[in-house]
Amino acid sequence: MNILVLCTGNSARSILGEVILGQLGAGRVTAFSAGSQPKGAVHPGALRLLAARGIDTSGLHSKSWNTFTGPDAPEIDLVITVCGSAAGEACPIFPGTPLRAHWGLPDPAAVTGDDAEVDAAFAQTWDWLTKRAEAFLALPFETMARDELQARLAEIGAMEGAA
Repeated sequence: MNILVLCTGNSARSILGEVILGQLGAGRVTAFSAGSQPKGAVHPGALRLLAARGIDTSGLHSKSWNTFTGPDAPEIDLVITVCGSAAGEACPIFPGTPLRAHWGLPDPAAVTGDDAEVDAAFAQTWDWLTKRAEAFLALPFETMARDELQARLAEIGAMEGAA
């Protein structure tokens, strides 16, 4: 299953989602991330968190969701938006027929303060996204009916931390 994790800036939440789903779902899913208005760079807080966890960040970059709409793009089976719509952000909408889920979370990139405060926000986002990814990957999604999977994805999106 190809999963596209979307957010507005593709610098924080969607990048973390791509990494988490890619690691935990290795062999079952391939994860990508993008944004409707990409920042052009991965947020330093995300890079610090990933480096502290020993994760190679060299292949990560902020990119437009248009990257995944062309004829050479991988076919996307599931689009997960992670923008916090409750905070007034504009969540990107992906065209086509993939399943869609909204796992909205507060934006750790919006946290101001010293590195410790920013890093704590990124660590919290990592934890919330990990719990969602684990819940999703515990499902037999390969054999589930589309409507049943859609309902379970909505339940996962409402887990702790939902924005």
